[in-house]
Amino acid sequence: MELSHDLLSGVRQIADHIGKSERATYHLIENHRIPVFRLGNKIHARRSELDAAFRSAASNG
Repeated sequence: MELSHDLLSGVRQIADHIGKSERATYHLIENHRIPVFRLGNKIHARRSELDAAFRSAASNG
């Protein structure tokens, strides 16, 4: 997957991708439950890493 298609910019895009509210997404980020990174003041994530994290969490019960 190309980086431009894999990159989610901002909590709103991340929340939409994982099917959570922005508030719930902030909670997951603050508790280091999902893989994100910051560029300046903006939070970013990769779709592929989020999908892998949720697949891993689902298989661990």
